[in-house]
Amino acid sequence: MGFFIDMTLSLTNPLCVIDLEATGLQITTDRIVQIAMLRIEPNGDQFTFNEIVNPEMAITEEIIAIHGITNEVASKAKTFKELAPAILSFIGTSDLVGYNSNKFDIPLLAEEILRCKVEFDLSSRKFIDVQNIFHKMEQRTLAAAVQFYCDKPLEGAHDALNDVMATWEVFEAQLLRYKSLQKDVASLADFSRSQANAMVDFAGRLARNDKGNIVYNFGKHKNKTVEEVSILEPGYYGWMLEADFPLHTKDCLRKEMEKIKERKKVEVIEDLSLEEKLNALKNKFGQR
Repeated sequence: MGFFIDMTLSLTNPLCVIDLEATGLQITTDRIVQIAMLRIEPNGDQFTFNEIVNPEMAITEEIIAIHGITNEVASKAKTFKELAPAILSFIGTSDLVGYNSNKFDIPLLAEEILRCKVEFDLSSRKFIDVQNIFHKMEQRTLAAAVQFYCDKPLEGAHDALNDVMATWEVFEAQLLRYKSLQKDVASLADFSRSQANAMVDFAGRLARNDKGNIVYNFGKHKNKTVEEVSILEPGYYGWMLEADFPLHTKDCLRKEMEKIKERKKVEVIEDLSLEEKLNALKNKFGQR
């Protein structure tokens, strides 16, 4: 049984509000330049984390004009790989909250983690996207959300920590305003998803249909299962692995294909006669 935060939100796991500033908007090629987080414990305790990150690439003047983090400042900061242990330790077992986080912050964070080859399982967590709740309820932007829900202007936009605090204030106000919203993390994560199918990868290229099968969630094979496409167009899987898709998408697809191959092996073995099964075992262990 979890506690309630301000009597509005039931928590079992910690909740971590996250916001990233980056060199751009491309998940596969851009890098984090600032990461800020607010962790809320089930007992109500709150902790913040805020670090500039050296992206190990140039930040354009156009992007600097948005978040104000210059190349000079970023070059003196630690790299994501250097900060990764502290970041992952801060997140711990938390479920994650953000603004447009299902499409940007969480996929970009996952890419950076995979790039560092650090083991950190995000698959069992819940992800609440405050923007999706806002858009489903009011159809606005973050600055308008602060004005609408909190009755004040958003100060210091595009500073990650300011945006984190603003996101949390908006989220709390949403929970108070909308009595129809369930006050548990699982329900809120489900409601804040932007699509009907449950996402498998953070970029939403793969999803799980109502039968529980993993399907492609884009392009000419949208809503077809990975197994079905492997038969219809065997080269599609290889194209996905070579194309400019997020590392997390490729990792999820690779794991699904491995499951399909194993399942097919089992099906083949089950179709063999007893004599054929014995011969297969003898061949496997080199017996004559």
